[in-house]
Amino acid sequence: MPDFVHLHLHTLYSLLDGAIRIKDLLKTVKAKGMSSVAVTDHGNLFGAVDFYKKAKEAGVKPILGMEAYVAGDKGRTDRSERIGRHLILLAKNAEGWANLRYLSSKAFTEGFYYDPRIDKQLLRDHSKGLVGLTACLAGEVPRLARQGDMDGARRVAREYRDIFEPGSFFLEVQSNGMREQLDVNAKLAQLGRDEGIPLVGTADAHYVSRQEAKAHEVLMCIASNKTFQDPKRLRHDTDGLFVAGPDEMAAALPDFREALDNTLRIAEMCNVELPLGKTFLPSFTLPEGMSEDDYIVKLAREGLDRRFREIDGKYPHDRDLYRQRLEMELGVIKKMGFPGYFLIVQDFINWAKEHHIPVGPGRGSGAGSIVAWSLRITDLDPLRWNLLFERFLNPERVSMPDFDVDFCQNRRDEVIQYVRGKYGQDNVGQIITFGSLKARSVIRDVVRVMGLPFAEGDRIAKLVPDPVQGKTPPLKELVFGSDKMPAEPRLKELYDKPTVISQWVDDKGVQNKVTTKDLLDIAMSLEGLNRQAGLHAAGVVIADKPLWEYVPAYKDDKSEMLVSQFAKEEVEAAGLVKFDFLGLKTLTVIDDALRMVKRNHPEMKDFAASDIPIDDPAVYELISRGDTGGVFQMESSGFTEMVVKMKPSRFEDVIAAGALYRPGPLDQKLEDGRTMVDVYIDRKHGREKVQYPHPSLEKVLEPTYGVIVYQEQVMQISQVLAGYSLGQADLLRRAMGKKKAEVMAKERVGFLAGAVANGVDDKVAGGIFDLMEKFAAYGFNKSHSAAYGLLTVQTAWLKAHYPVEFMAALISSEASNTDKVVLHISEARASQLEVLPPDVNESDAAFGAFPPGAESPKGSRGRIRFGLGAVRGVGDSAVQAIVEARASGPFKSLFDLAGRVDSKKINKKVLEALVKSGALDFEGVPRWQLYFGIDAAIAAGASAQADRASGQASLFGALTPSAATEAKPRYPRPGDAVGEVNVEEWPERVRLAFEKEALGFYLTGHPLMGYEREVRRYASSTCAAVAHKRHGDKVTVVGVVASLRERMNKEKGTRFGFLTLEDLTGTTEVICWASRPAQNGRPAQKGWSDWEHFVKGDEPVLVHGEVRINNREEENPRAEITALDIEPLAAVRNQKTSEIALRIDADRLTAARAGDLRALLGRFSGSCPVTVRAVIPEQTETTIAVPLKVQPADELLESARRLGFEVELR
Repeated sequence: MPDFVHLHLHTLYSLLDGAIRIKDLLKTVKAKGMSSVAVTDHGNLFGAVDFYKKAKEAGVKPILGMEAYVAGDKGRTDRSERIGRHLILLAKNAEGWANLRYLSSKAFTEGFYYDPRIDKQLLRDHSKGLVGLTACLAGEVPRLARQGDMDGARRVAREYRDIFEPGSFFLEVQSNGMREQLDVNAKLAQLGRDEGIPLVGTADAHYVSRQEAKAHEVLMCIASNKTFQDPKRLRHDTDGLFVAGPDEMAAALPDFREALDNTLRIAEMCNVELPLGKTFLPSFTLPEGMSEDDYIVKLAREGLDRRFREIDGKYPHDRDLYRQRLEMELGVIKKMGFPGYFLIVQDFINWAKEHHIPVGPGRGSGAGSIVAWSLRITDLDPLRWNLLFERFLNPERVSMPDFDVDFCQNRRDEVIQYVRGKYGQDNVGQIITFGSLKARSVIRDVVRVMGLPFAEGDRIAKLVPDPVQGKTPPLKELVFGSDKMPAEPRLKELYDKPTVISQWVDDKGVQNKVTTKDLLDIAMSLEGLNRQAGLHAAGVVIADKPLWEYVPAYKDDKSEMLVSQFAKEEVEAAGLVKFDFLGLKTLTVIDDALRMVKRNHPEMKDFAASDIPIDDPAVYELISRGDTGGVFQMESSGFTEMVVKMKPSRFEDVIAAGALYRPGPLDQKLEDGRTMVDVYIDRKHGREKVQYPHPSLEKVLEPTYGVIVYQEQVMQISQVLAGYSLGQADLLRRAMGKKKAEVMAKERVGFLAGAVANGVDDKVAGGIFDLMEKFAAYGFNKSHSAAYGLLTVQTAWLKAHYPVEFMAALISSEASNTDKVVLHISEARASQLEVLPPDVNESDAAFGAFPPGAESPKGSRGRIRFGLGAVRGVGDSAVQAIVEARASGPFKSLFDLAGRVDSKKINKKVLEALVKSGALDFEGVPRWQLYFGIDAAIAAGASAQADRASGQASLFGALTPSAATEAKPRYPRPGDAVGEVNVEEWPERVRLAFEKEALGFYLTGHPLMGYEREVRRYASSTCAAVAHKRHGDKVTVVGVVASLRERMNKEKGTRFGFLTLEDLTGTTEVICWASRPAQNGRPAQKGWSDWEHFVKGDEPVLVHGEVRINNREEENPRAEITALDIEPLAAVRNQKTSEIALRIDADRLTAARAGDLRALLGRFSGSCPVTVRAVIPEQTETTIAVPLKVQPADELLESARRLGFEVELR
C-alpha cells in the first residue's frame, strides 16, 4: 500500500468550517495506516496543544501548522481592500514553531481585517524553520493559475521560493476532483517542472468521511447564516474533502505519485517537540540582596505579627501554634518552588487594597493557608476555623497552587491594568474559550438551515432532556442509548421511523427531501464542534516575555488586551500560569453600602467590612426567618427554604449551609430515606442524637453534628484514625472522588492497616472507610465555604442593621437587570423603605440612601433615591455637571437648573429625560407642565449664562439675582401653544409610560395599579409565579406589554410575535404563534394576526396560555407562556362588569365634586349601572343610585380616582 501524510487539514478549531474532531482524526489516521498527520486550521493555532498531546498519546506524529491568510501588496495593516490569499505553513523545528506562533499572533493583533492576515515581508522575516505549501484554489499561486495568468503564478511562486529556506516550498495539488482543481493541478505540475519546484499532494480535509459532506455543507450554512435553498450560499462542489487513506489519495491523484511521496519527505522534515509541563513564572522584583525565599519569609512573618495585633482580644489563639504552622507552610512553599507565585499574588492584591478596591476574603482552598492569610491574600484565619493547608498545596503531590481572587466588579479592570503596567503590556493576556454547538441549539440550527419552521425545530429540540449540573448527554446517546443510559424514546422513534419534514427542488433542478433521521444524523455529526471564540470570565496569564514567546496570541473585539490562542488547560500545559481575577458583585454592594453608612452615620467613619462581627444574633435571626433577599449565596428560594428549616445560630452553620446546598447533599437519599441536609438539621435541633463513627472522631465531626460535610473532614478522619499524613489523606480524598474500583481496593488495605495499628477494630475501620467513600462524593471544600460564608454574614449584617443603605447598594448593583430591580424595590417597600425617583438636588450618579424626610410617611425606615446615572439619556458628563452646579446650593426650579448647569453638558434631550424620570418633581409642578416648559427654561438659562460670561447684568442685576434663578417661572397651561404643539395634561398612563422610558421600569406607579381587584378576579397567576410553573400548566395572566418582537415565517408567509408581559410582580415572556385554520379535525386556533392590533397599544391585556419550558439556553431553562388567546382587559371588563361602585368620604362629596362626577359619567354612556357610597367613618354609609349607565372605560375609572373616589368593579 502506498504511503501518505495529510498536510492540509481543518479541525473543529477552524470555526464553523472544520468538522474534524481531534479524537476522530487520530482514530481514522491510524485505521488507514498513516503514522503522521498535520493540522492546519484557518489563520490560527487554537488547537495546536490539544492536537499535539492527543496525537502523542495515540502514537501518531503531530505536525503543527496553519493555513495563513496573506494580505496584498499594501501589507497587513491596510484596510482598503479585502485580500487574504491562503498559504499553508508547517513548522519544521523549534525555530519554525516560534515563527509560526509569532506570525499567527501578528495576524490577529496587526493584520486582522475580516480574517487574521500576515504579509510577505513579515513572512520573509520569520520564515526560518517553516515549510510553505500553495494551499487551495484561494491560494495566490493556484488562483493566478486558475485565471490563466501563468506569468503571474510563476512570479509569485519564485517569490515564495525565495522567502522560504531551500527545499521548503512546494506547489500543492489537491484530490477533491473538482473541474477547476483538475485544471489547476495540471498547470501547477507544468509550473513545477519549469521552475524546479516540487509538488505535494493534499486533500484539504474538512471532515472525516465522505458521508459527512452533507453535514459540512450545513455547517457552512450555519456559519454564513444561509439556508440550503439559497443559491448564493457558500458550497464546495465536491464530497472529496475527507481524511482519505493512502490508496484513496493514490486513486484520486494517479498522475502525482511523486507529490504523494513528498508528503513523507515533508513529514520527516517536521520534528517539533513542545516543552509541555514546564512552568514559566514572571520574575518578581525583589529588594536588593534578597532572594524570593528570603523575601516571602520576611513578609509572612511580619504579616503574621500584624495579624496577631488585629485579633488580640477578639478570640483565643496560641501564637506558638500559629508560628509553627507558618514555618511548616513556608518550608513546603520553598521546597516546591512557589515563593514567586505567592509574591506575585500578594502584590496585586495588596495594591488593590491600598487603592481601596474591595477584595474578597478568599475563594477556594487557598483560604486554608496561613501564609496566604499573613500576606493578606486571604482574610479568614485558617486555624480558627480548622482549615487545612494540604487541601490547597499538597507536599506529596507537586502541582501549581491556584488562588482565585474576587475583586469589586466595578474596579476589577484597574487591578488588571496595574498588572499590565508592572509586567508589560505584551506579557499579560486573557485566555480564550470556545463555545460549542450543543444538542438543542444544533438541532435548531440544522432546522433553520433546512428552511423548516422554527416550531418544528423547537418541538424536536425540546425532546432533549434538561441539563444535569450543566451537562446534557450527547445526541448519540439520546438516540441510540448507551451503557450509561437508555435512549430517549421519542428521539429514537424519530430516527427509527423517519418522516419527511421538508422537500424542495434546488437550483440545479434536483429534488431534495429531509427526514427526521437526516436531521438527527446531521445534528449528531455537528454536535460538539466549536461555534465561536470567547474570553475566559476571569483567567489572566502573566509571563516574563511577550506572550507569543510561549503561546500564540489572539485579539478579541471586547478586550484591548492580548488573548492566548490556547484555552485554559492548554495554556497551562504550555507553561504559563493562570491567575483568576473575578468580578464579584457582592463586594461592590458591601463597599457601596458601607460608603453610604459612613455618610449617614458619622460615628461609623472608620468602620470597615472586616469590623463586621460574625456572632451577631441579629444576623442569624434574619437568615432564620428567610429574609434572605440580597444576602450572598442565600437568595434563591431553595437556599432560603433550607436555612429556614436549619435556623443557623453560629458561623459554623453558615459554613455548613454553603457546603450542603449542593445537588448531592440535597438530593441523594440515605438508607432511611433522608438526605444529608435532613440529618444535619435533625441533629442540630435535637430531633436525632449526635453520633460519631468512632470516639476519636468527635473533635473532627463535632462542628457538623457528626455528619461528614467537608472534604477536609475526610482528610482529618484518615489522619486521626489511620495515621495518614495530611498529604497522604489528600491523595486518598482525590481517589475517593474519582471512584476507581482498583484504586479504592488498594487504598482500603492501607487505611485498614493504619487504623488497626492505631487500635481500631478492623470491622469498625471498614465501616468508616465505606462511610468516607460515600460522603467523599458529596463533600465540599470547607475553605471555600468558610470564605464565602463570611460574605454571607457581612451582607446579612448590613441588611439587619442598615437596611436602607444595603438595599440602595443592592438595587444599584442590579441597575441593568429590570426584573431584579423590580423585585428588590418590591422587597424594600415591604420593609417600610421608600423608593423614590431621582432628584437633581439629592441624587448622585448611583442610587443613594437617606434617612426619612419631612414628607416621609409614618413608619418609614429611610429613603432610597434613584441615581441620576440610572436615567436613560443622561450621560456621565451631564451628571457630573449637575452635581458640580448644585454645590453652591440646591436648585429651586427647572429654570434655575437650566441657568446654572453648563449648557454644553445638558441639552433639551437630557432635560426631557430628567423631567420624565421625576428628577424635578421637587418643584411641585406636574411633569407635563415642566416638560412643555423646557424650551422656555433653556432660553432663559442660555441668556443668564451669556450674561455671566460677558460680565453683564440684567436690568435689575445690580439689585437682585438673575430672573432665571429667582423669579417664579411660569409654565404652560392646557390649551397653550408651545411651538407647533397645543399643551395637554398627561393622563396617568402617559406619565407612567414616560417614566418607564426614562428609568426602564415603573417606579411611582404602574398601569395596573388600581386594577388589583380585577387582576385577582381574572388572573390565575402573576408574571413572577410563571417561573415556578410546570411544563404544560394552563395559566391566565394580566399585564401590560413591556416590549415585543415580530418575526416572519418565510416559508409559510405568516407572522408571529414575542411579548414581554409585565405586572406588579415582574415579567414573563409570551410566544404568540400565527393563527391556524381548522383542519383535519383540529379546531381553529387564534394567533398573532388576531391580537397584534391591541398588544401593540398601551392597554393592559389578559393572556390565556400554556406554560412551556424554554431550553434554548441549555444551562438556564426558563418558563414562558405560549398564548392560546389574548384579550384587552377593557373588553373583558365590559363583558364581565355588572356594576361600578364608587366610594368617598361624605365630607369630601361636595356639590362641585358631585357635578364633576356627573359630567364625567355623562361622557361615557353605556349599559353598566353606577352606585356611589358616601361614608361617614366609623358611623354610617349611604348608597346613592346614579341615574346614568356607563361603559367601564380606563379613562373613566382613572378620572374617577383623580376626583377622589375609590373604584370597585363588580
